[in-house]
Amino acid sequence: MHQYGVREVEKLLQLPRSTLRALIQSGFVSPARGPRNALLFSFQDLIVLRTAQALAAAKVPARRITRSIKELRRHLPDSMPLSGLSICAEGDRVVVREGARRWQAESGQYLFAFEGDPASGSLSVIESKRAERGPGAQEWLDRGVSLEDEDPAGALRAYEQAIAADPRLLDAHLNLGSLLHALERWTEAETAYRAAIEACGSDPVLLYNLGVLLEDMARESEAMEAYQAALRGAPGFADCHYNLALLCEKLKKPKEAIRHMAQYRKLVGTK
Repeated sequence: MHQYGVREVEKLLQLPRSTLRALIQSGFVSPARGPRNALLFSFQDLIVLRTAQALAAAKVPARRITRSIKELRRHLPDSMPLSGLSICAEGDRVVVREGARRWQAESGQYLFAFEGDPASGSLSVIESKRAERGPGAQEWLDRGVSLEDEDPAGALRAYEQAIAADPRLLDAHLNLGSLLHALERWTEAETAYRAAIEACGSDPVLLYNLGVLLEDMARESEAMEAYQAALRGAPGFADCHYNLALLCEKLKKPKEAIRHMAQYRKLVGTK
């Protein structure tokens, strides 16, 4: 079974390392250890991490999150595309959407929405009322993730649709900027990241990604400012310390380079 390293998890889930570490410390996941004591996550771990983050953001009580995640893990398959599951809070229930199926995380019971009058013999089953209105922001986001490898242009359109549906959907902004960057459409990527900061605020991952982009554009001073801003929001962002250390060394700032590299090594537990 494939296992995912910390950087893969950060890329797939758009989770800053500080948040990832907090979820581990809270006991939501217990990753295995690989060579050099590196953390290794299973597919189920990825689902649990994304679920915990999403439910906490939806202000679901911590006790219900813990109970739901415990039961959710029991029902997860060994492998599945991450975009194949959508998890949300519906009232006081945690509901998992798996393709055309919906089930309650705490019990594993499948859920249905009914229309028509059973007494008259007229009954139809639909996935949800939301489906009648077309894809929502999360569905567009998931579609974009599934299209990235085979149809990057389609993925970009899906992320744009997700942002149009919910301008504050951070993951859609992050994925749009990252994909434009990967396609070397750097000016568009910068525009996307700056629009994201305007819509979502100074998120550390957004600022970090902008810093990486600005470095590739040979705008080192601006990249340094972006990294520093990211660290003000997330002092434990190890990769940001690492990139900033290398950039400081390149810009002939040895004391700052040493300080950031030391902080990086302290955070990741290396000598």
